[in-house]
Amino acid sequence: MSLVKIKCQSEVGFDAKLNYFRQKTFEIKKIDYLCTLKKNKDTKMYAIVEIAGKQYKAEAGRFLYVDRLAGNDGDKITFDKVLLLDNGGKVTVGAPTTGTSVSATILGQSRADKVIVFKKKRRKGYKVKNGHRQTFTKVKIDSI
Repeated sequence: MSLVKIKCQSEVGFDAKLNYFRQKTFEIKKIDYLCTLKKNKDTKMYAIVEIAGKQYKAEAGRFLYVDRLAGNDGDKITFDKVLLLDNGGKVTVGAPTTGTSVSATILGQSRADKVIVFKKKRRKGYKVKNGHRQTFTKVKIDSI
């Protein structure tokens, strides 16, 4: 941690100088914390995968909620459309795919909260109320 010189005017009191020093110390600690996060983040392996037309960031051991996939609980599936692969700082970008695959396990099917769609035209007596619940598949990424 580096030292911070306090440059305040002579008419400013001791409390203001102390608060200024505390603020600078906090900023330095925050920068150190962000640097350690970046170092830890670089060591993980992740991939950008296209599943059912949408792109997801997949890491080994993580869970993903994707649009409904055909399959039962416990089925093993593989995703071959890997668009980007980051292996500890070494990035491979596919054109259009990298040739690697991501293996996953289906953990279950679920549905999102209900979204209410309400249409109304004033002074016409027109009201329509519909509801929609999106279906999702919970997937655990096994390996990349």
